[in-house]
Amino acid sequence: MRRAPLTFSIVARDEKTGEMGVAVQSHYFSVGSAVTWARAGVGAVATQAMVDVRYGPLGLRLMEAGMSAPAALASLLRGDQKPESRQVAMVDSKGRVAAHTGKLCIPSAGHAVGKGFSCQGNIMANARVWGAMKGAFEAGKALPLPERLMGALDAAQGAGGDLRGKQSAAMLVVGPDLKPNYWEGKVIELRVEDHPEPLEELRRLIRFQRGYRWSDAGDDFLSSGRVDKALGAYAKAMELVPEMVELKFWVAISLVSTGKDKPRGLKMLREVCAKEPRWIQVTRGMVKTGSPPLDASVLRNIIG
Repeated sequence: MRRAPLTFSIVARDEKTGEMGVAVQSHYFSVGSAVTWARAGVGAVATQAMVDVRYGPLGLRLMEAGMSAPAALASLLRGDQKPESRQVAMVDSKGRVAAHTGKLCIPSAGHAVGKGFSCQGNIMANARVWGAMKGAFEAGKALPLPERLMGALDAAQGAGGDLRGKQSAAMLVVGPDLKPNYWEGKVIELRVEDHPEPLEELRRLIRFQRGYRWSDAGDDFLSSGRVDKALGAYAKAMELVPEMVELKFWVAISLVSTGKDKPRGLKMLREVCAKEPRWIQVTRGMVKTGSPPLDASVLRNIIG
């Protein structure tokens, strides 16, 4: 029999941006594959305890059809043969929240609802966990939604967390506008499947995702000829993830190929290739194809 995702989680909507998200940690492998559900412009769902995964996609479908989160959850509970074994929370695009902790959820189990969010947990170390999450989320009003969600997870762990320990974590944040396809409009979609410190790893992945997004923005700016904007985006990416050697390589290539700051670019290329020689071969391929425009002197410079 498959173990149930006994865990703590939060669903929330950001009043300022309209973004919606769900975040979770558990002593359960790949908790995000079962618990976290969200769609841009619709809402977010956490389904846990003796989980019925259908609460996620069906809850989103009902909210997309116009039901409020409370009405959607009530409808699904009425059709469930084991509602007292479930723990579910939902928030919709208008910030309406609903939460349910069944009487058969393993204690400590409960939830705390605030304006536009709900925190919940079952088989917790104590009954303070979900209240600690609520307090942390409310105290982080000035922060972006992903950081507020992380703060709530940190507070839960600090208050005792999952009685069994920790293993995996996940976060899913979506935008405020409905998209034609369910996979569009995702701001954050990250899972830590198995790790001794899942929250630390989740925080690292959030930083990396933001770094890569700035890098992608730099690529887009560069392809449209907006070199200064590209270099600014690359600089933000490098600030977020200075350990990402590949990013430094592409920034250097941009500086050299555009002539914006060739001496600096060549210096960076030499540093990258000294640390990871495989980038010499990548550069050689670029010189051969002329895309981006590089001449053989670049190779002589970085190899020499």
